[in-house]
Amino acid sequence: MAKDLFYKTKEEIELIRESSLLVGKTLAEVAKAIKPGVTTLSLDKIAFEFISDNKATPAFLNYNGFPNSLCISVNAHVVHGIPGKYELKDGDIVSVDCGVVKNTFVGDSAYTFAVGNVKPEILNLLKVTKESLYKGIEMSVVGKRIGDIAEAVQTHAESNGFSVVRELVGHGVGKYLHESPEVPNYGKKRTGLKLQEG
Repeated sequence: MAKDLFYKTKEEIELIRESSLLVGKTLAEVAKAIKPGVTTLSLDKIAFEFISDNKATPAFLNYNGFPNSLCISVNAHVVHGIPGKYELKDGDIVSVDCGVVKNTFVGDSAYTFAVGNVKPEILNLLKVTKESLYKGIEMSVVGKRIGDIAEAVQTHAESNGFSVVRELVGHGVGKYLHESPEVPNYGKKRTGLKLQEG
């Protein structure tokens, strides 16, 4: 993780937005193919071709030796799964993490998809997780602190009977895939870096 914090200009933020929109479109392309019997490697191929067709580069491919365009994690595998021969099964959940580099700026995002008929308690986990994300986004405004984001995520997850992953963090993006600030899923209000424009 980069130690320096790089504040972005409006022009740079717009370039990050373009990369991030391509990430969203790539995830949508991959989502069309998610069904029982599909291998995670075939999903990776779809992403590679779509990103390349849009004149961008997969940010994860060859990053610290990572062999694929996507990180694909199935069920209890938290993150950084390597696509392979695993065939998705009815009832699985699959997290697809995608990063692209376009116009020298990175976009990076993950989404978890339900495969076929998923148990109600798993669907509830997905619902609460998404709600926790949005609670964190609500705190991501100028004047708030990293701890405000983290506390919002943690409080919502725990108040619904779930716990948060403490070993991994969210992160900034820009010209590099992993930039400061780090954003944990747990914390205390009014602590940490104060958010500023850019």
